[in-house]
Amino acid sequence: MRVSAIAVLAGLLMSAMAVTANAYELSVTVTLDGSTEPVANAVVSVDSGRPGTPVSAEIYQKDRAFHPHVLVIPVGSSVDFPNRDNTQHHVYSFSPAKTFSIELYADRPAAPIVFDKPGIVELGCNIHDHMQGFVVVTDTAATGQTDASGQVTLSIESQGTEGSPEKVTLEIWHPKLPDTTRPVTREIEAGDKPAIVTLNLEPEPAAEGSLDRLQQRFREL
Repeated sequence: MRVSAIAVLAGLLMSAMAVTANAYELSVTVTLDGSTEPVANAVVSVDSGRPGTPVSAEIYQKDRAFHPHVLVIPVGSSVDFPNRDNTQHHVYSFSPAKTFSIELYADRPAAPIVFDKPGIVELGCNIHDHMQGFVVVTDTAATGQTDASGQVTLSIESQGTEGSPEKVTLEIWHPKLPDTTRPVTREIEAGDKPAIVTLNLEPEPAAEGSLDRLQQRFREL
């Protein structure tokens, strides 16, 4: 029995060492379709076969907006929605990944919302229609968001044959995609250089309360 236990431990150790040896960092750069302009805050993920560890997070309301606008969390995480405005909010979502409603409230809701399914959850406020936010619930630990230069680095485990380029399927999501209910997929070949992928995004809408030329000139007088 003791020999068997030692053999099992040795096997587990060898497996762990093999996984570590096959793990590598994948660098991805996301740019706007038809240009070299970097795309910040894109959510990039690779199926790692294992979810991330659930966390406790929050999205607060301030100046009638959700902060952060996009929250990325592992499946099973809980999110609080404190209200830091001087008006009440009614936060809700009709998304299949999580349907909920926190009716008119100020300060902090009684309990956080648990996001127990992967997917894209769009947030809204039933009082202030312009308010919009997103919770991206992932079921893979290999997930990250691009920085201001459009870059992200993921730690993934190799599935390819040694000496041959490995094909990797990326899932990419951004709040300006034409369809924000699901990510788009891109297949790349992993290598020493950062992989470059492009996204077709909707143009930024005019800022709320923006001034026309006449109003702007009047203010400058």
